[in-house]
Amino acid sequence: MLKQRTLKSLTRAVGVGLHSGQRVELTLRPAAPGTGIVFRRVDLPVPVEIPMSAMAVSDTRMATTASSNGAKVATVEHLMSACAGLGIDNLYVDITAEEVPILDGSAASFLFLLQSAGIEWQNAPRRFLRVKQSVEVREGQGDTTKWARLDPYHGYKLSFEIVFDHPAVDSTGQRVEFDMGTGSYSRDIARARTFGFTKDVERMRVNGLALGGGLDNAIVMDDYKILNSDGLRYDDEFVKHKILDAIGDMYMLGKPLLASYSAFRSGHELNNKLARELLSRKDAWEIVTFEDEQAAPTGFAQLAPAW
Repeated sequence: MLKQRTLKSLTRAVGVGLHSGQRVELTLRPAAPGTGIVFRRVDLPVPVEIPMSAMAVSDTRMATTASSNGAKVATVEHLMSACAGLGIDNLYVDITAEEVPILDGSAASFLFLLQSAGIEWQNAPRRFLRVKQSVEVREGQGDTTKWARLDPYHGYKLSFEIVFDHPAVDSTGQRVEFDMGTGSYSRDIARARTFGFTKDVERMRVNGLALGGGLDNAIVMDDYKILNSDGLRYDDEFVKHKILDAIGDMYMLGKPLLASYSAFRSGHELNNKLARELLSRKDAWEIVTFEDEQAAPTGFAQLAPAW
C-alpha cells in the first residue's frame, strides 16, 4: 500500500514576512492520517486552525493567502510546494504572525527543515486526486492572454512558459517542463527564488508591501539587469520559480495531483481559479489509492532523497 506521510519530529524556524517585514516563528509538527496541511495562528488570543484548501484561498495578490474563522495566513505557496515536493500529506504549522517567513525566497529552506525533522510513513493509504478530463481557465486576449490547464496523466508533470519583455529575463530560459516522478524537486526546482523589479518594490512599499524583501531573499532587477551580486541559481530560475509556485498553489487542492499541468503566464490567481474549476466539475476527477505500489506512477512510492 502506498502510505500517507508526516514528520517524525517537530522542527522550528524564525524569519521575516516578505510583505509585512514582521518577525515570524514557525513550528512544524507531525499530524495524524487524514489531517492534511493545517496552519495554526498561535499568536491569537484563541489559536485558530486554517486548513489548506483551494476554497480557503482568500487573496492571490502577490502571494497565496488562506483564511478561516476570521484568521488568515499569507504567502503559503513556498512551504506548500516543499510539502508537495517531499510528498508530505499531514502537517501542523504553528505560526506566530499572519505571513509565512520568506527565508531565502525559495522552497529550499523549507525542504531542509522538513527533511531535518525526518519523514514517517503512516498506516493509511495515500489519497490522490486523479484528473480524468481536461480542465482549462483562460483570461485576456492577444498580448494579454494567459491560461492554465490540467490534463489526464499517470503521474504529475508541469510545464510553464513566461513572457516578461525584460532583458534580464529574456536572456534566460522561458519555458520549463518538470516531471515530479522522474525529476528531482530538491535539485531542479526547490532553489528557485521569487523575483521582482525595483520599480514595483518601491510602489509596493508605499502600499505597505515587500517590507521584508531584499537581495538576500529575492532576485531583484532594475530596468536592465539583475542586481544580485551572485547572479542566478539556475539558467532558467525565473520560470522555475513559477513552477515552484504552481506546485504549491495546486497542492492547495488538499491531495497530491495525478495530472499534467501546463500554463502560459499564469500566477496565483489563475492557479486558484483552475483548482476551483476542477473541483466544481465532479466528472473531471476522482480520488484514488494504490494498494499495489507497483501500480503507482514512477517515483511516487519512494521517499525523496535527502540533500
